[in-house]
Amino acid sequence: MLTRAERLVAEQLATGATNGEIAGALVLAERTVKNHISTILRKLQQRDRTALALYLSRALDESIASG
Repeated sequence: MLTRAERLVAEQLATGATNGEIAGALVLAERTVKNHISTILRKLQQRDRTALALYLSRALDESIASG
């Protein structure tokens, strides 16, 4: 599962935010955001950022629809 910090980054990524935007919103270094995204890619077995953003966006939509 994702850590709290990874979940926060994932939520921002699902909206299409850039690394810089995510870093600014979460008050993190851009390198930290990149590290989190790399970890999320590995944990969720996604091949690249685009596939990950689509996966996360769909998961977010499903969670909103279900409750």
